[in-house]
Amino acid sequence: MAVPRPRDGFISGFVGDVLAAVFPASCPCGARGEPCCTRCRTELRVAPVAPPPPGIDWWVAPFAYAGVARELVARAKYRNARASFAWLGASIVRHVPCERALDVVTWIPASRARQRTSGADHGAALARVVAHHLQLPARALLRRAPGPPQTGAPRAERRRGPSLHAIASADGLSVLVVDDVATTGASLAAAAIALRTAGARAVAAATATRTPAPGQR
Repeated sequence: MAVPRPRDGFISGFVGDVLAAVFPASCPCGARGEPCCTRCRTELRVAPVAPPPPGIDWWVAPFAYAGVARELVARAKYRNARASFAWLGASIVRHVPCERALDVVTWIPASRARQRTSGADHGAALARVVAHHLQLPARALLRRAPGPPQTGAPRAERRRGPSLHAIASADGLSVLVVDDVATTGASLAAAAIALRTAGARAVAAATATRTPAPGQR
């Protein structure tokens, strides 16, 4: 199916309204009321240009993993900040081409250690926001084998990527894989292999950020 226009609004429904009232958002600069204020939005850097990793048909990312964007990802990833998830997810959706045909949204599962530390799978939370805006189902299609998280690992280890396996059929589906940060693209490539092995006819990627090359930081 073709991707519809994104829905308006970041948080919908009664539960979201209550959470927004009880836990008001704040910008990394300290301004209250929204996850990223008008001034900080001017400091966001555009994601560096990068080709899709092997097995990925196309790849979008709104921001470079630096400065304000890096702090927003950290709030979502390590503090389970709902407002940051919503803001980043909506930003991703604005970069997904409307003419692209997609059937389902999935995510790269966080390591068990990361889920224990943060109390949530940040990839799943971000993917569900994206799926909501695109009016697509969000499904857990991948399982991550035990192992350390990619974050903080040496670049050579990150290039090998996590060990991912499909846990459900993706036969004939066009799948959008969502993640928060991409550095080498190895995780996305591993996801593409697993999904295509499970029958996916197309695999695309959408990440909130891309890490700039060392000379671009």
